[in-house]
Amino acid sequence: MRAARLIRMVLLLQSRPAMTAAELARELEVSERTVTRDAQALSEAGVPVYADRGRAGGYRLVGGYRTRLTGLARDEAEALFLSGLPSALREMGLEDAASAARLKVSAALLPSFRDASASASQRFHLDAPGWYQEPATPALLPAVAEAVWDDRVVHARYRRAGQDAGAERELAPYGLVLKAGVWYLCARAEDDFRVYRIDRFTAVAVSDTRFVRDESFDLPAFWDERAAQFARSILRTEVTLRLSEAAVRRLPHAVDRVAARDALDAAGPPGPDGWVTVRLPVESLDVAYGQLLALGPELEVLEPAALRIRFAAAAEALHALYR
Repeated sequence: MRAARLIRMVLLLQSRPAMTAAELARELEVSERTVTRDAQALSEAGVPVYADRGRAGGYRLVGGYRTRLTGLARDEAEALFLSGLPSALREMGLEDAASAARLKVSAALLPSFRDASASASQRFHLDAPGWYQEPATPALLPAVAEAVWDDRVVHARYRRAGQDAGAERELAPYGLVLKAGVWYLCARAEDDFRVYRIDRFTAVAVSDTRFVRDESFDLPAFWDERAAQFARSILRTEVTLRLSEAAVRRLPHAVDRVAARDALDAAGPPGPDGWVTVRLPVESLDVAYGQLLALGPELEVLEPAALRIRFAAAAEALHALYR
């Protein structure tokens, strides 16, 4: 346990110019006193860990010290080769660089681990797009990816949904996200972070100007927050439903999963017939009609009246068809 923590501490210091005891303690999930003891143990073992005293002090490695990859275990080596998405790297124009990097890592591994790449690829494959979709790689993705890697400002023309012509924008591209086969750019524009669909860029020019990256920006956290905001923003209407036990189980697969979970958690106890009444946020009555119709007779629409009338008409039409 401690040996793994010491190795991780060296790797953390190797990846940054310096880290405070508080930062190391947070990353390693230990106390600052433990960090101090671990740093001393590394120093005694010959790892040149240097402690800077004072308010702005911290720990750093001196003399350009680098650890070697021969300390990787087999499962760690296999996980390393799973960290890249071949299709995503290819779409960003990074396939050759990724291939070269894998070769270099393979050469640095112990001989007994050099089959880790083949072992991992034959046991795990990620197919990101959803079913029944034909994902198309945006033509401008490689240019955007280049700007993201080099921290270069881009001048782009972006077309919003329903618009024919795009608007000119100057963006500081921070990160790319691949969601269900669709590429998104998280960028800073006018001192605010925003999300753009790559396939809506109609022109991209990468400038020679580099922007100063805000080191506090956390791409996964930012994306999770914006994705949750988007999911909430499109659920503008509410319907009241009665659900059988079967419908309760199937509801999260028919509508937005989070909305279904929240609605079921807020519902009261089942009635004498075992049915539950819920208030469910939906995108629109048209969308709700298409989604909830799949639950058939396991669901009763109580409100609004307009949606209940549509379900009654559908039931009558089906009765007439199968009578």
